[in-house]
Amino acid sequence: MQVNIPLKQPIEWSNPEREAAFNNWLDQVAIEFSLNKTSLSLASADASFRRYFRLNSQGALGLSFVIMDAPPDKENCESFVAIAALMANAGLWVPQVLKWNKPWGFMLITDLGNQTLLEQLQTTLDLNAPQATPPLEPFNKALDALILLQNASKPNTLPLYDEPVLMRELNLFPEWYLSQHRSITLSDDQKNVLQSAFDLIVKSNLSAPRVFVHRDFMTRNLMVPQDQHEHRLGVLDFQDALMGPITYDIASLLRDAFCSWSEEFVLDITIRYWERIRSSGIIDQNGWSEDFGEFWRAVEWMGLQRHLKVSGIFARLTLRDNKPKYLADTPRFMKYIRSTGSRYRELFPLIRLLDSFDDQGSKQVFSFGRL
Repeated sequence: MQVNIPLKQPIEWSNPEREAAFNNWLDQVAIEFSLNKTSLSLASADASFRRYFRLNSQGALGLSFVIMDAPPDKENCESFVAIAALMANAGLWVPQVLKWNKPWGFMLITDLGNQTLLEQLQTTLDLNAPQATPPLEPFNKALDALILLQNASKPNTLPLYDEPVLMRELNLFPEWYLSQHRSITLSDDQKNVLQSAFDLIVKSNLSAPRVFVHRDFMTRNLMVPQDQHEHRLGVLDFQDALMGPITYDIASLLRDAFCSWSEEFVLDITIRYWERIRSSGIIDQNGWSEDFGEFWRAVEWMGLQRHLKVSGIFARLTLRDNKPKYLADTPRFMKYIRSTGSRYRELFPLIRLLDSFDDQGSKQVFSFGRL
């Protein structure tokens, strides 16, 4: 998840040795690719330990490039390189790796521009409104990219998004959101209720056919092309891709972590997506190609897993990693969780449990505005 930063913000280094290594590497790369080192600026940072710099080429062409700063002890650069190649081969518009300093985790990549789809939408929509309805065209392009990725799926290529991974992610909710953020200690009965809900959610998730899953496919990670000859949306932040439920990325796109779309729009785009993938036969094994209602249920239950997970992740970012801006969006996730849970009888115990937490109050409920 990326956070845009004003250009020309000074680049700071906490490790002098790493700073020296970067400058030595940049000297060499600047010569090889005719880069203007004086144009180097901080472009963005995200919820991980990665940072991105932008700099221009020498001469009149005005080309720009991006450098990724990803400490190898904290970030998996090999995964980024491998999945970038996989996605490019599938026909997606993704950054091309031009130079990689593997020991230090410095990487020169092509620049997909500086406007995300979310930023483009912000120019015409009030994203603070509770139920915004964006235009169809960019979301149809997002579906183009998603379906290209899914159609390229091959078994034994990416690690599995399986039960242990899904359950480990769900447990971030009680560990970080409830215990650390809300200071709630669960009783044995409450733990059982939560675990029963998690079991149901994971069972539903695992019933979906497996495809390549981006895992953070949303408007902040889709780039709007500046080149009039490029009609695809760019795709970023794909290094954690796995082989998992086909329902995950469409849920991620439409139940966005940072803005909420109207229910009519969410249904419209989901139906458009369903119509496009049903002809591929990939969802026939579940009978979903003939029953949108069952497919929609599976998407909602997949979104529920993501919302519970991300609530825990955003609490962890605040409390462990000192990145409090993310927690401001937690009420959005709780609304997603409640709206989904209230539609399915099997999830009523989960909703009652959440209600009981609100009744308890909290010693540590807080939120932060965006930074």
